[in-house]
Formats: sequence, C-alpha cells, structure tokens
Amino acid sequence: MMANVEECGYLGLRAIRLTAGSYQAVVLPDIGANLISFRDIDRGLSFLREPTPDEMPVFLTTPTTWGIPVLFPPNRIEDGTFTIGNMTYHFPINEESRQNHLHGFLHNTPWTVEDSGRLEGEAFVRLAVHVDETHPAYQIFPHPFQFTLEYRVTCTGLRQTADVVNLGHWPMPFMLGFHTAIRIPFSPLSTERDYVFTATIGRRWELNHRMLPTGACQTLNGGEARISGEGIYPFFEPMDNHYTASPQNGRNYVTVTDKRFNLRLVYDAGLRYRHWMIWNNNAEGRFFCPEPQTNLVNAPNAPVPPDASGLLMLSPGERWTETSILYVEDVEGPVLSR
Repeated sequence: MMANVEECGYLGLRAIRLTAGSYQAVVLPDIGANLISFRDIDRGLSFLREPTPDEMPVFLTTPTTWGIPVLFPPNRIEDGTFTIGNMTYHFPINEESRQNHLHGFLHNTPWTVEDSGRLEGEAFVRLAVHVDETHPAYQIFPHPFQFTLEYRVTCTGLRQTADVVNLGHWPMPFMLGFHTAIRIPFSPLSTERDYVFTATIGRRWELNHRMLPTGACQTLNGGEARISGEGIYPFFEPMDNHYTASPQNGRNYVTVTDKRFNLRLVYDAGLRYRHWMIWNNNAEGRFFCPEPQTNLVNAPNAPVPPDASGLLMLSPGERWTETSILYVEDVEGPVLSR
C-alpha cells in the first residue's frame, strides 16, 4: 500500500498533504495546524467543510468553522476572565454581543512542522507550538508549554494525537477542544436528507442568555434522545447545545451515516474528552460541528466542582495526551479498534 507526504499549496497557503490507500488529508501549519481536508479519493467523498476561494478572506480572519481547528481553551470564557489560585487570566473579548472570550488562541497561530514522513504504509506529520515568554500568547496565558499535534493517515483512516506538556514551574490550567466541521453531504451524489447522525451524549447542560452554563442540567427532547439512539437528521432543529459525554461500550464517538450509499463516517474522539458541543449553524444545512471538549464551557467560572467541569491542572512537567480517529465503514461493517 502506497503512502506519501508532501508540501503543497492550498488556496494560496502552505500545506502538508498526507496520502495512504484511498485516504488523503491536508494540514495548514500556518493557520493553527488546521486539518482542513479529509477525503476518500477513490469514492469521491469529502468529509470536512473546506473554504471556497470566495470564503478565504473570512476563513483567514475566523478559521473556526472549517476543517478541524484547535480550541485552547474551547468555547466561551465569561467576561474573558477567570481566577485560579493567585493568578487571574484576562482573554480578549471577541464575542462582543455576549461579552465573552471565544475559542482561545491556538486556532490561528502558526505551528512548526517538527517532522513528517512515511512509515510502513502510513503518512504522518507532527506539528508543534511552543509557548514561552517570547510568544504573543504568553501575555494572556503566562505558562510555558508545548502542544504537539500529530496526524497519521493509513488505509484504515485518520489518526489524530494531541499531546500537551507543562514546561513551567507552577500548575497550568488545561482546557482543550476541536471545532470539527463535518460536511453534509460528504458524497456529491447524495443530498442532506440522506444523512443521520448519532453521538454519545448524556445530559444537556442548561445555558443562559450568554450561552454559559448555569450548573443545571435539562431533560433531552425527543430529537436529542434519538442522537444517542437510532440517529436523527443533523438539521432537525437549530442546535448550539452542550452535553456531557456518555460513552457506549467504552467508546466516545459521533457517527454520520449516508443512507443512500450505506456508508458511515465514524469520529471516535477518545474518552478524555468528557463533553460535547453540537452546533449546526442554526440548522441552515451544508455542515454541522460535533465538538469534543475536555471541559464544560466556562469551566473555571462554572458553578460546579472541578470533577464535573472537567477543568484540569497540569503539574510542572505533566503531560496530557489523547488520540482520536476518523474513518469510514460500511453500515454493517467492522469497527476499527482504538
């Protein structure tokens, strides 16, 4: 099985293209290490929302609704501010209508290509961002750390490994998510109505008018109950909802099924992502975003204990890592083991 990795261009941007078997992925190192494309070339399937040439100005300004952007920290921080111990953090207000900070500082930061290559039928690229006193992000997040993101493409699919290590001398708050934008339909021969999705969601967190958790949970409606069961159309109603993860059979995942061709995209996020955000852009169609997160929205300020909020503190030298996988299977086909 042939595999290849090469530097290429993507709508005028530097990109790294990985190919193995029928799968192909493209990563943009200079735009937050965004995995902007994941395709099955042989079957003509394109799984992620990619910007058109006309959308590139918006993408370059706000790249969080295309591909797989890194959210660090994910989602909203009330007033852009939180305090842990003796340290207060101030993030810029970039959601002015609700006076929140939104999506962190790594999704548009240039990353370094640390390594890439081919090994036993797979192609890989390893990207990293190193934050220290010289990095602009240090002004709002004064912790030295390294974030390494590795993508591997094989004949069975795509594997993402996120690895973060605290390089400082004091505990570092850790909150991570991915704003994964799945294209609907991903087959050009299908329609949006051919698709249903499932997700291993548990409880829905109640959100206030600023889209911040109140600490209470709400009963799932009938459509939401189908998300964790038989599945439902991704645009059955407008969704901007936050859920606890409720793994099934030891796995934490989203599936998107094309009923016309009996194909299923599986996004197995890993058990260390304890929450899901599901956003479908006001049910307008074309794409929706199942977003795995380690933590509750606004976790440092949320009125719940850390074991419920998912807020982690990495000790000096401590490392956090998790692997997610994306692949396609026949509806009655086997499930790739982690």
